[in-house]
Amino acid sequence: MDYLLQVKIGALVGLLLLTLFFGFIPARMKWFRETSGTDTHRVVLSFISCFAGGVFLAACLLDIIPDYLSDMNAELAARRVDTSFPLPEFIMAAGFFTVLIVERIVLNCRQDAMRGSDQERAPLMRAKGHSHGQGKAASTDLEDSAHHVHVDLQAHSSFRSFMLFFSLSLHSVFEGLAIGLQTTDSKVLEICIAIVVHKSIIVFSLSVKLVQSEVPPMWVAAYVGVFAMMSPLGIAVGIGVIEAQLAAGVLIQAILEGLAAGTFIYITFMEILPHELNSPENQLLKVFFILLGFSVMAGLTFLG
Repeated sequence: MDYLLQVKIGALVGLLLLTLFFGFIPARMKWFRETSGTDTHRVVLSFISCFAGGVFLAACLLDIIPDYLSDMNAELAARRVDTSFPLPEFIMAAGFFTVLIVERIVLNCRQDAMRGSDQERAPLMRAKGHSHGQGKAASTDLEDSAHHVHVDLQAHSSFRSFMLFFSLSLHSVFEGLAIGLQTTDSKVLEICIAIVVHKSIIVFSLSVKLVQSEVPPMWVAAYVGVFAMMSPLGIAVGIGVIEAQLAAGVLIQAILEGLAAGTFIYITFMEILPHELNSPENQLLKVFFILLGFSVMAGLTFLG
């Protein structure tokens, strides 16, 4: 086994272990799962959620979209495709509308299944002073509960949490590919360090969002575990691609990356940010923590 392959395998193992470590912090700590604590506890959780929103906003605008546009435009130029139609942006829009359509279908089917059951239609986010028993199912009827809940009741739904997980996982595969396709050990280490730093923050934020969606702890652990394996999987695929030399591999990767980017745009602007900003409390502080999360990721991008 040559030295370059050893470095790539070391990067694979290191990414897996560090991602699991940071992802299981919110998943395993009861403090993050507590939803009926003191006002201070709820405010702190809200600020952490806003910080995570800033992280995802930066990941969307400064990482996922630029990477995709660069890869797609390079591939179109290599194939001498000259068109005035904004094809890369259209592929992102296709990813956006795919999630929108699928989510509407899922919510409509859920409404039909839950019709007539008041307990199953209890809102996911419980307001102060209101008890909903043991029911934890998400409500999709905004009109029936808008008089005592001041947030988007469809935010933090299990479906959107899954789509957030899916888009991040797909992007992580491509990040791993960037490591697996390198031909020098110094470049492997450089990219690996950058990915470890920013992925640790992202997996922590993802775990917080999954916990707040009241996803069962075992499912949160499964999500984090699968997400942790995505970059190592990308590294393994990248090593295989180098050996196989697939002609259409780069184009397929670019298209999938574009669909994932559109998915991430939808989740960022339709789920993460509206959930906190629709609530009237501590608006300026929430904006500050969103900016803080964005600035941390922007700083890492600038350094790296």
